[in-house]
Amino acid sequence: MIKKTTCFIYVALLVAMATATMVENSHGTNYAHTAIYGSWWFVLMWTALTALGVAYLLKRHVRHWGTWMLHGSMVVILVGALLTHLTATKGKMHLREGETTNAYIAEGDGHDMRNAMLPFSLQLQRFETSYHAGTSAAADYESVFTVIDGHERQRGRVSMNHIFSYRSYRFYQASYDADGHGTVLAVNSDPWGIPVTYTGYALLFFSLLFMLVDPKGPYRRVLRSDLLRKGALMGLLLFALATSGRAQSTVPRATADKLGRLCMLYNDRICPVETYALDFCKKVYGARSYKGLTANQVLAGWLFYGNEWATEPFIRVKGSALRKQMGLESHSAMANFFVMGQYTLGPLVEEYYQGNTDKVHQQALDVDRKLMLVMELRHAASLHLLPYTTPHGVTTWYAPTDTLPQTMNHQQALYIRSVFSLMAQDVAAGRWDRVDEFLNKMDRYQHAFGGRTLPSAPRYQAERVLNAVPFATVLFMVNLTLGLIALFYIMGRMTEARWITPRRRRWADGTFAALLGLSFLALTAAMALRWMVSGNMPLSNGYETMLLLAWFVEAIALLMQRRFRIVMVFGFLLSGFFLLVSHINAMDPAIGQMMPVLNSPLLSIHVSVIMMSYALLSLTFICAVMGLLMRRHEGELQALSQLFLYPAVAAMGIGIFIGAIWANVSWGSYWSWDSKETWALITFMVYAIALHGGSLPAFRRPRPYHWFMVLAFLSLIMTYFGVNYLLSGMHSYA
Repeated sequence: MIKKTTCFIYVALLVAMATATMVENSHGTNYAHTAIYGSWWFVLMWTALTALGVAYLLKRHVRHWGTWMLHGSMVVILVGALLTHLTATKGKMHLREGETTNAYIAEGDGHDMRNAMLPFSLQLQRFETSYHAGTSAAADYESVFTVIDGHERQRGRVSMNHIFSYRSYRFYQASYDADGHGTVLAVNSDPWGIPVTYTGYALLFFSLLFMLVDPKGPYRRVLRSDLLRKGALMGLLLFALATSGRAQSTVPRATADKLGRLCMLYNDRICPVETYALDFCKKVYGARSYKGLTANQVLAGWLFYGNEWATEPFIRVKGSALRKQMGLESHSAMANFFVMGQYTLGPLVEEYYQGNTDKVHQQALDVDRKLMLVMELRHAASLHLLPYTTPHGVTTWYAPTDTLPQTMNHQQALYIRSVFSLMAQDVAAGRWDRVDEFLNKMDRYQHAFGGRTLPSAPRYQAERVLNAVPFATVLFMVNLTLGLIALFYIMGRMTEARWITPRRRRWADGTFAALLGLSFLALTAAMALRWMVSGNMPLSNGYETMLLLAWFVEAIALLMQRRFRIVMVFGFLLSGFFLLVSHINAMDPAIGQMMPVLNSPLLSIHVSVIMMSYALLSLTFICAVMGLLMRRHEGELQALSQLFLYPAVAAMGIGIFIGAIWANVSWGSYWSWDSKETWALITFMVYAIALHGGSLPAFRRPRPYHWFMVLAFLSLIMTYFGVNYLLSGMHSYA
């Protein structure tokens, strides 16, 4: 009875949390927190689950201390969460420079706000925003203040990922005033909940690691299983793109490359013009080139031959609903959107902003944004290639259409405003030597006036290599092709095909291992180059996390392929799939500056560990699919799946608690029931069910186990993709 009741409440909690994320999306965060997360019945369900879980362990006379430590850590974490819920205080404090106050707005029950007082006062000395050199991208926000506590004075400083503590209160940088002379600090006091919760996290960390190394534990029994020496796999889809034909008017490739090698301000950083050209082509046309022309030539074509290019079918119209309504092709000319001087998308875009957001209007807005990118390029408004450094040493990059500062001397201002129009005259006359000299002079100008905002030579060269080699596109095609070939080879080995002689087997094993190693090195190089270019670990967007997932899959496959040859096939196919996902247009590969709050070592560790767990859980899904398709080998594939499952659950648990610590340091709250957090917890709890074969006998049998792992993978898909695209929350950058 205890087990059935525990299972019922466990499943009910999963359903309640999943429902809460949907409710938050439709009714707002405050409603979801009041009606579900903060409700008495939700707290009661967690309390009942905790009590029943302890009672069940006592009833079974469990004496294994690792099991008690693991489940006990959950109890301690829940006790800490309860203490936080009952005793913590949090709110916001607004300060102006020179102002002294102890008043703040505290958050009450149901997210109601009330006035409150600190037992001491703060006086703001200054608020500063620092920027990445030569850009308007914020690098950090910092508030410097004095704590006044009776006759005592103490200096305090708060910035992103740097908190200030005094007595039992902690202060975080939350926001700031538009004029830059005021700040908003988050105030948090949780003297009881945080230490208890952190104790639970520490216990969880050590118990999850112990689960993997415990000589008497279930994972070591999996490692000793003879079934791991057998196995089989699956196949995937191969995909390729091709273009043909040639546009009529542009500059020679050598001249276009000179333009591409210049630097510009784009995406809040200084980068080669060719980076902007590639992104322009991919966003507007959907490919890196157009009819045999490079991205640099496409950029030059639109810049200098805009009228002719307006008749080229260059604008990609993805939406079939819009194409059908307006009679457009999948790639249409810019001229098709202007009839008798009227902008045909104008009414649809206006209706979208008035609240009509059906498919046609969404697709119209997408095309409208592409057309705006083209218009900006035609007028050189997006080409911020010309730097100016003020007498105070502040460098700003300007486009010819920008308003120039009064402090700029007349000759320099004249050069910035007229350089492209003068160059256009030589382009029209075909005087390419003079155009090249214009570009050479512009390069010298950038080095003379760009100052320290110009990228270093290694960073510049790293970005040019990234631009030249589409790593994800090449590797997904190569890996999927090799994966299919390796699949047929492994199946031949399993069926003892006569054509696989011992000598051929040794040669094939060595060749596939070497090719997987080369693919891994290429992917490592791609990620290292992105790291060099951005200055941050490459995990700031969906594209980069897909690369990281592929990297982990290949690393795991390389480590295990010598003992389990089938893992080699997993490595090729699954990494190829992740790279294929990264290749699709839904994930923008553009490199930009990282938000200040995300620039934290804890976040890098959190995302890396979580991505490793996702990679391992993806391998359990592949095992499950093949176990259902190939019943003869379902037992071996269950053992192989469990080989991945235990470290995957351990990594996910560790990743979640590292993320909670980072959130507490950065946001002032280690758990906020954000949709991404909630679904990560749901996924962790779902996969943890499969580890309880001792209590749930169905999971000892291969077929129910494989069916469960297929269904469990849906929670992972929801966590990674569904939350980003279907739900709301703070993790929209993930």
